[in-house]
Parts: sequence; C-alpha cells; structure tokens
Amino acid sequence: MVKPLLYYATLSPPSRAVLLTAKEIGLELDLHAINLLKGEHLTPEFIKMNPQHTIPTLDDNGVIIYDSHAICSYLVEKYGKNDKLYPKDLIKRSQVDARLHFDSGHLFARLRFLYEPILYYGSTDCSIDKIAYIQKCYDIMEGFLKEHDYLCGDDLTIADFCCIATITSVNEVAPMDSSKYPKVVAWMERLSKLPYYKESNQDGADELKSLFKEILANNKAKTSH
Repeated sequence: MVKPLLYYATLSPPSRAVLLTAKEIGLELDLHAINLLKGEHLTPEFIKMNPQHTIPTLDDNGVIIYDSHAICSYLVEKYGKNDKLYPKDLIKRSQVDARLHFDSGHLFARLRFLYEPILYYGSTDCSIDKIAYIQKCYDIMEGFLKEHDYLCGDDLTIADFCCIATITSVNEVAPMDSSKYPKVVAWMERLSKLPYYKESNQDGADELKSLFKEILANNKAKTSH
C-alpha cells in the first residue's frame, strides 16, 4: 500500500493535529514539508491541487483533502482500528464536530488574527485586545472540561488533538493563568504525556512561538528607525 502523502509544516498547528492523529492510530505518512514563509504553498502546482493553498493537505492515492479537521476524521474513519477518536455514535460525534468547529471558528481563527499580520505583513500589532480575545477561549474550554478529562468526555478524540495543537502555539503570547484555568492546564498536561506528543506537537509549537517573538521584535525594530 502506498502511504498517504501529507504536505505539512511543523510550524503549522493544523499540520500538527494531523501528525498527532496519525501517531495515535499507528498510521505512517509520507511527509512532504512545505515552507510557508518562502511561499511554497503558493506555487501553481500546489494551488492546482488545493485552491485554498492551505496546509496540511492530504493526498491519499489521488484523494485530495484539505482542512486539518476533515483530514483527521478521514484518517480515523479509513485507517483507525476503532472509532474512539471520532465516534460513529451520532450524539458523541456531534460533540466532537462541535469542538472541531470551536477550534476552526474561535481558537485557531483568533490565533491567526494575531499571528498572520505579524508573521507575513510586517505588523507590530500584538495588542492587549487581540490577546484577551484569545484568552476568552480559555474560559469556554474550562467549561468543556468541567466534568471530564477530555474535551468531549472521558475519551481522547481528534478534537483534543486539533485544540491542543492550537493552544500550545499561543499560550505564551496569550498567557494562561493556571489558577483561573486549572482544568485546561491539567488537560494540557495529560496530553503532553502521550509518547509521541513532544515530537509531533510540542517541538513545532515551541518553534512557532519563538519565531513569532523574533519576527515581532524585527518588525518593531524596523518601524522604530
């Protein structure tokens, strides 16, 4: 069997969500790194394959899927040994889907609102308003985790992978008060103990946060001259 091909970047939180999912189901991917800062996702060839020119993008023997949430659910459905990560039960699945939409519509959207202008367009806008906007998501997540170990109950799901990849990419820029969000902090600690977690997520998250701070400092230095 030809391994599914994943176009990805370790800097990309959505890419890391897919890497976490693949590791959990024991699926080996053929990894093709894309340098976003050099615009490798904007080549005519890539845009022809994915008009949205986003990563991750999956090519599973000619089946092209883009959007990390769709990729994660597809991989579990096709290659997972069971359905715990993405339940077939309609009620349980609706909960996972809701959390996936929370990541794409709130958590990751707010990270992107803060990061993208700075990383790509020379902005210096790291305002308290943008940071507070991200931190409001922590309030919501604390509620999700009020009675459970994971975002959708007592079992790990792809929603946990998608949200942890995002939150660990921004939790230093938008700091998390552990006394205010003990459930979220405990959830992050729980996921960090997965054997593949550091390689598949933490290293890339740390790299992104470091790069963000470096580019923000450079942008500020340029505007002050």
